[in-house]
Amino acid sequence: MIADFYKPTESTPHNNAKPGDIAKTVLMPGDPLRARHVAESYLENVKEFTSVRNMLGFTGTYKGKPVSVMGSGMGAPSIGIYSFELYNHYGVENIIRIGTSGAMVPEVRVGDLVLAMASSTNTNYAQQYHLGGVFSACADFGLLEHGVAAARSLGIRFTVGNVFSSDLFSVYSAEGDEGWQKWARMGCVCCDMESYALYCNAAYLHRKALTILFCTDSNITGEGLSAGERQTALAPMFQLGLSFAGIA
Repeated sequence: MIADFYKPTESTPHNNAKPGDIAKTVLMPGDPLRARHVAESYLENVKEFTSVRNMLGFTGTYKGKPVSVMGSGMGAPSIGIYSFELYNHYGVENIIRIGTSGAMVPEVRVGDLVLAMASSTNTNYAQQYHLGGVFSACADFGLLEHGVAAARSLGIRFTVGNVFSSDLFSVYSAEGDEGWQKWARMGCVCCDMESYALYCNAAYLHRKALTILFCTDSNITGEGLSAGERQTALAPMFQLGLSFAGIA
């Protein structure tokens, strides 16, 4: 049995939203300022529902359909906390992570999107479930199917594949190139830090999740977008994420 850790009338230690403030579908960028950008640039009738620890969250409508957007922070522990509370306390059904990543195979170029069919990891996040084995964290097929169809309709270049969710930001990893190359050899197409924990929470709580990643950097070529370029380059990812507004 899955425990309910909070009463429906309470806020959580990390989110001061009230029941009903958050839509059934939530877009989750890592950066809370990016959440605010999406809300202000794309949504109508916007209401800020939380600002605890400056992890901003907003609810509005996109083409008349309800959707929320909230930052997750960086790494498995951070998205683990925020996504768990969204699913378990606020009744969120779908979380669409909209994040950035580094390409690990030549076929994925800077500017491409990756839809994470599954996530591999070097984190110990799944040990909390005491499974006695290795858990394969996967996206919800219905969300993935919708994302593929929407990306094709929008004319966005994308790849579907396994992603590597690391506890270490690859640029700072003591393993250097040897670290990510091992995972690329196993077919992981890009790296992030959050997808595995999100997919684990969705599986444990019987909810749905999908990660959409924009490749801002390439471990293959060394190319990367500047902070300024990222402000406008991420628009295709936001558009694809917003296609999930109102989805059942």
